[in-house]
Amino acid sequence: MSNGNTDAEEIRANVAVVDAPEPTESDDTAEAAETVEVEDLENEGDIAADYIEGLLDIADYDGDIDMDVEGDRALVSVVGSSELDELIGEKGEVLEALQELTRLAVHRTTGSRSRLMLDIGGYREARRKTLSRIGAEAADEVKQSGEIKPLAPMTPFERKVVHDAIAAAGLRSESEGEEPNRFVVVHPAS
Repeated sequence: MSNGNTDAEEIRANVAVVDAPEPTESDDTAEAAETVEVEDLENEGDIAADYIEGLLDIADYDGDIDMDVEGDRALVSVVGSSELDELIGEKGEVLEALQELTRLAVHRTTGSRSRLMLDIGGYREARRKTLSRIGAEAADEVKQSGEIKPLAPMTPFERKVVHDAIAAAGLRSESEGEEPNRFVVVHPAS
């Protein structure tokens, strides 16, 4: 062979060309849109991380910042010492407020509404596990009793996790009430 390829390399190259479907304009457009969306979310994460880092410096807290894209939202996590617990607050109230401030900082910079998720010290991840268990247990109880079951008031994040757990159990749920006392109601299968 004149180009130095082995027979196997040449066959793989030819098979790849034969087997690969021709890209269409819509494929290219969808891929470009997905790339732009991920880049936008990464940009949101960068803006949020800078904002949170500034807050940590002002408050004289030590913490490392991790950024990721999870689904259709940027995820910024602050990890570090136990002093970060003060930034979580009772039942995550301080964390919720910091998340809203961070979303506002991102909105101010990008001009777009952000669905960014902020976690501090792994609080949200631990809470997600607890809420998934609560949702699954409520679903089991409703399956056995056949009766509607209202749960305690929760934040929007908490309700979303519980709704997902109930849906995974094959039941339906809805939120009722007014903030900050909005709660999930689990319905038996119809």
